[in-house]
Amino acid sequence: MENEQKGSKNKLMTIMVVLMAVILLAGTIAVVIILRSSGGDEAASEPSIDEVLESSVDVAEMTTNLASDDFIKISFKIQTDSPEAMEEMTKRDFQAKDLIIQKLSEMTAEDLKGEAGKQKLTETLKTELNSIMQDGEVEAVYITSYIIQ
Repeated sequence: MENEQKGSKNKLMTIMVVLMAVILLAGTIAVVIILRSSGGDEAASEPSIDEVLESSVDVAEMTTNLASDDFIKISFKIQTDSPEAMEEMTKRDFQAKDLIIQKLSEMTAEDLKGEAGKQKLTETLKTELNSIMQDGEVEAVYITSYIIQ
């Protein structure tokens, strides 16, 4: 009788271990499939350099005062999400320049030093430019030339 109980407990334990292994294997396979499918979409959605250039606007070099009584010469490339948004940004060129001058006039030469200062400026400009856009959005702002005197 005792052998029968040990045998049935061993069978039950074996069945439980096998079920747990099958569940773990199925879960691992599902996670791998989900991660691969989502990673492929990101790579496919990245625009090519030609598409980026087709939807980008150049802001000509401009010279303005900083809050620290220094001068800055700076130019930008503004990347939008579509050719239609690029067309709108081209029409809003005067508004973009006004925003840039306003933001730069609040900054000092010290604020713009280093990578962090330039990133802060481009992120601020991106946010401000998106606030005036109606038919699309600004995806990135790049500094294409930069001199502080």
